[in-house]
Amino acid sequence: MRYGETGFNLEIDLTRGNIERVETDPKMTELYLGGLGTSAKIMWDRVGPEVKPFDPENLLIFSTGLLGGTPCPGANRTIVMTVSPQTEFIQYSAMGGFFAPELKYAGWDKIILRGKSPKLVYIYINNDKVEIRDATHLSGKGAVEVQDLIRKELKEPRAHVAAIGLAGENKVRFASIEQGRSSASRLGLGAVMGDKGVKAIAVRGTKDINVARPAELMEHCNWLMDYMMWRMDNPIPKTMPILAILGSPQEMLETDEKWHTENFVWGNARTRRKDFWSKEIEEEWTRTQLAVRTRLISCYNCPIKCGAVLTIPEQGAYMMKCFTKLTYALGAMVDSLEFSLRTAQRATEYGVDGFSAPQVMAFAFELKEAGILTDKDFEGTDEYPPCPEDNGGRFNWLLDRTVRRQGIGNILADGVYAAARTIGNGAEVYDHNTIRKHEQTPLKLGMINPIYYVMYCTNEKLNITQIEGQWPQMPFRDPADREAFVKDWFQVPDDRFKEWLLKWEPKGEFALPYYPGINEICEIVDWMERMHYIDNATGVCTGLSAFHPKPPYHIHNYPKIISAATGLDMDEETLTKFTKRERQLVRSNNVRRGWRREDDTPPLDHWAKRLPEYEKQILDAYHVFKGWDMDGIPTKETLHELDLDYIAEDFEKRGIYKNG
Repeated sequence: MRYGETGFNLEIDLTRGNIERVETDPKMTELYLGGLGTSAKIMWDRVGPEVKPFDPENLLIFSTGLLGGTPCPGANRTIVMTVSPQTEFIQYSAMGGFFAPELKYAGWDKIILRGKSPKLVYIYINNDKVEIRDATHLSGKGAVEVQDLIRKELKEPRAHVAAIGLAGENKVRFASIEQGRSSASRLGLGAVMGDKGVKAIAVRGTKDINVARPAELMEHCNWLMDYMMWRMDNPIPKTMPILAILGSPQEMLETDEKWHTENFVWGNARTRRKDFWSKEIEEEWTRTQLAVRTRLISCYNCPIKCGAVLTIPEQGAYMMKCFTKLTYALGAMVDSLEFSLRTAQRATEYGVDGFSAPQVMAFAFELKEAGILTDKDFEGTDEYPPCPEDNGGRFNWLLDRTVRRQGIGNILADGVYAAARTIGNGAEVYDHNTIRKHEQTPLKLGMINPIYYVMYCTNEKLNITQIEGQWPQMPFRDPADREAFVKDWFQVPDDRFKEWLLKWEPKGEFALPYYPGINEICEIVDWMERMHYIDNATGVCTGLSAFHPKPPYHIHNYPKIISAATGLDMDEETLTKFTKRERQLVRSNNVRRGWRREDDTPPLDHWAKRLPEYEKQILDAYHVFKGWDMDGIPTKETLHELDLDYIAEDFEKRGIYKNG
């Protein structure tokens, strides 16, 4: 009997219309756990480095996590993996909601799509019954709208649906996959789904999931629930509001946006408005938010209501996803939360990433101000009107053009990096906030933060929120606050981390950029990344684990929880080895596709003050710490220690190892 997992993947060849029930090898779980780990192994085995994002040989994998659907609170994440149309590396994105637990209750650990459908279809999974259905009548429908249409068509109101909007159908390279209150937003996975001709996947499941030691697991789950509620009732003092409590993140509960509006940057990630948050803005934005917020909601088996249903007059309801409350106002340079929420509703229906889309629009208008794009690029045609003059109007006009691939929008639909090089004439200079062709969080800071420097440079997810977390973003000013913080900080790997934090000061000898020291930086970053990799293997929401200080899931209880659920022999050392293996496999997938040390760079002007020589020292040390050579390639010795000799053999055959 398999515990925590079903032992079966659903494989669909869209070209032939073939549906297969494939039993999986338990050894895969023993080596890679589940979720991201097992998906990365499938991509290694079946998607060679020559495969492009829109090739039929590319796979699109929807994966549950190893704990998904079990009683473990917040174990509800779907990990979606493919070759990204933005970066051409193998990438992944995660979405919460109910889709992954429902998929496991239907009897499946993963959905693996290959090939391309000759016409637009949707997939209906009802336990063992799987159908490929015609979706031509759903073409052009919104990603949220189509979920309700499919449920009505199936007469199955409890089905959970993952869908693309018009952006995905038109292969906009930052298209998202929308599902319930969550979204696999980053890296253009929705474009791959559209290229494969799949409008949506609907799932209904009524089966059971077996766990190895139910009574023991429930003891852990009860503690997790009790601690979660305690953390919500006891916010961490002197910490940013969304990090002081739990959730992913609590932007629709919180109305205080002083930190984000004054530290995130406006326009094309250029302008920091340090005095933006006035009493008048706070009152207006709070009034707007509370007026449209119908109710706070949570994902499957989670008491933390970090999402919200918003009802926008004359536009309809939608569910706010991570941080897009603000990104549209910032990108458009519009001081109105109502504008941001209205635009986010349209963008969610279109199915676009809430970080990339605003930056693409802002990038285009900066090019116009510079004379690189001209009035001709913003003229109307028989198909659409000319661009309005006001900031909000022109932003939405350009969003429409981009999603429909009309006029200049056809170029912008490929993202900032590709658009800059297509437009030319100096446009490349305005591409200053991407990493490996992918738009980043709009931040512009002063002195370099070496901890964040390493995270930005080496993070495979290409999203800072998917590597940062349990270590505080900045030091506490008052030593008493540091003492109070570490007093009950039992989530750290060992007490050295407490000692480092106690010494960490805003100014002086023990301040950034030279404290924490290089060795400490390596350990801090590795710890934070390790927790994210555990989350992505188990399917646990990062808002209850890796993203937050003092979370309920941590390195000490995770092994016991995984063991009770699955029966696997597990301790901290074993789990750490799992995550190292998972991390090297993800890295190796992309090394095989050309990823090298030269790709490990932060956004161009993220920090005003840089220290190139010190940065090199830090990155050199981190490469050694991770078991990579100075070109960013996992060494033979590292791979051997992790039972990944097959990767070293592949690198040898391809000539990736230059020194034998």
